[in-house]
This record gives sequence, structure tokens and C-alpha cells, in this order.
Amino acid sequence: MAGIDIRKNDLVVVTAGKEKGKKGKVLKVLRDKDRVVVEKINFIKRHQRPTGSQKQGGIIEREGPLHASNVMLFCEKCRKGVRVRSQRLEDGKVVRLCAGCGESFD
Repeated sequence: MAGIDIRKNDLVVVTAGKEKGKKGKVLKVLRDKDRVVVEKINFIKRHQRPTGSQKQGGIIEREGPLHASNVMLFCEKCRKGVRVRSQRLEDGKVVRLCAGCGESFD
């Protein structure tokens, strides 16, 4: 991908897969793998062995990563997932804008 326009704490909507249509907050962005971890989306089960720091083992459920192409930023004004465009301000700062209504995400 050319670059991921999604950052930590952004509100996104899932556009593909078994979780399609669900919204959640981005917990982590894995830029090297083009993946994002979204809160309460794509739960996976991890079989954990007891270790020194974690006394109890068992089956642990946690969020798994989704490919960044399967999520879109959610625009509060448009009330849907939208594409993002960038714009450089006069002071040199780059902001992310909704491609539909022009609302700023930053």
C-alpha cells in the first residue's frame, strides 16, 4: 500500500469479512504488515501456557489484526465509512479530510 491513513484511536468501520458493518476504535496500527487492531472486532482464541509472569494458562480471547484495506475511517458528519484525502495547511501541517464532506479528522 502507498500508506495507511488510519491512526491509533480513530473510529473505523469494517468493510469486508465476517465483521462487516461493525464500528470500533483502533487500538494498534501495524504499519510494516498493513494491518490494524480494532477494539471488540475480530476476536481470536489464543491457547496460553502458564508462565512465570502469567500464573494461569487457558484459552484467552483477544482482538486479532485486520488488513488495513478492510476498514474505512468513519465520518461522524456523513455517518458512514469514507475515503480520506490530505491537505497541507499554510503553516505546513498536513491534515486528513473526509473526501465526501471535507470534515477534518485531526
